[in-house]
Amino acid sequence: MSSVKGKEKEKDVEVLITTRGDPESLSTYSSSCERSWLQSADGRTKCLHPPIETHWELPSSGPASSSSSSSTKKPSSSSIKSFFTFPLSKLRRTKSMQTIVEGPRDPKDAQIVESFRRMLFLEGLLPTKHNDYHTLLRFLRMRDFDMLKSKDVFLNYLKWHDEFGVDMLLKEFKFPEHAEVKKCYPHGYHGVDRHGRPVYIERLGMVDLNKLLQVTSFERFIKYHVSEQEKTLRVRYPACSMAAKKHIASTTSILDVNGVGMSNFSKPARYLFMEIQKIDSSYYPETLHKLFIINAGSGFKMLWKAVKTFLDVRTVAKVQVLGSNYLSVLLEAIDISNLPSFLGGKCTCSDYGGCLMSDRGPWKNPDLVEMIEVISLREETDSKNDLTNGDVASEDSSSMPQKGDTENKNEFGLNNLALDESACAGTDSRYKLALQKINGLEAALGDTKNKIETLEVALEDTKMALKELTQHIIQPKL
Repeated sequence: MSSVKGKEKEKDVEVLITTRGDPESLSTYSSSCERSWLQSADGRTKCLHPPIETHWELPSSGPASSSSSSSTKKPSSSSIKSFFTFPLSKLRRTKSMQTIVEGPRDPKDAQIVESFRRMLFLEGLLPTKHNDYHTLLRFLRMRDFDMLKSKDVFLNYLKWHDEFGVDMLLKEFKFPEHAEVKKCYPHGYHGVDRHGRPVYIERLGMVDLNKLLQVTSFERFIKYHVSEQEKTLRVRYPACSMAAKKHIASTTSILDVNGVGMSNFSKPARYLFMEIQKIDSSYYPETLHKLFIINAGSGFKMLWKAVKTFLDVRTVAKVQVLGSNYLSVLLEAIDISNLPSFLGGKCTCSDYGGCLMSDRGPWKNPDLVEMIEVISLREETDSKNDLTNGDVASEDSSSMPQKGDTENKNEFGLNNLALDESACAGTDSRYKLALQKINGLEAALGDTKNKIETLEVALEDTKMALKELTQHIIQPKL
């Protein structure tokens, strides 16, 4: 594993950033989070950032999420009011549903993302559909908040996205060999970890590449992999965020390497591994929270020494290699009910042909999926309305114009509370039903807000009455 530079940890790290390389336009990004510094084999250092969800949690009025020192403190009426009015105050045309799910952003992160966004826009390099706060933040973190280096990798991502045809892939790609592929390449999402992140599992020791190539091709498998990555970003993370009531933006993975050794690292295996690794590290950065490699024998440990040289040093730092006594470590991160029985857990998913066939998780909840679809529909409708009316579409800055492709925006944005059912004309009835549910929830929140405001007015009247009564009692004594 990588060595740690200096005292291993450093606070208030400053990273100098610049737009267009002008030394007079330097700005400073400083994080108050504790960060570790890693050193790669070539001597370069990289910052190991805190988990990407660190600052993105909804405010809570309950004692369960409070610190021990304040767990018994009764929330004030103002804190209760802020909890109920928080979503409503955020639902402006330039705000998205993700803002509600994620909660407050780190101000320093938000500042540098806005600077990065402005730099890209001024250079005409920011298509509207990729003008997403979290996408930009991922690429900034990927290059330790160096704006020029982040711009390079972001532009590489845009080029790949178009050349690979990701948008058309999502609309047209079908994978009917899915079930057969899973038999010779066991893998899949299953449940969530204790934080609410999706859990991804691969049984690498059971992979049969010869059979895999009989039922599909490497090209189709790579397209399938990209489609799954997009589904995770567009559906799994939002569904997990809604279920956990806090922002989820990364995955906990388990790689079972029982029986894997140097003989498994054939030329076709190396090709597939390198292609997938390149796609994940270059175009889906900062999506891995933790990787547990289990059942690692001596053969795999020799292989790991070679494999990790191809990986980014920050990725290697997220990997924990374990032998056969792995269960206690996994249970610290994942509840036993979310672990398949073949990993020592209690789940079998017998109704779905096994845990790796079930794709079990919040993203299978039809109510959450409906909500995500309606939010996406609203976002698309608002985007088209903005184009028709000549309005500007921006996620975080209503004053900043947008360039590039304006046909699509962030997949899960919610821009307009006042959008009525006429916007859903010609769509499936499930959209209208989900829209009614959301409108009902908004109405309920509005009623709650009004009741709280009425109670606050009554409380002020009571205070005034008590004050007058006190003066009336004290006056005769004077």
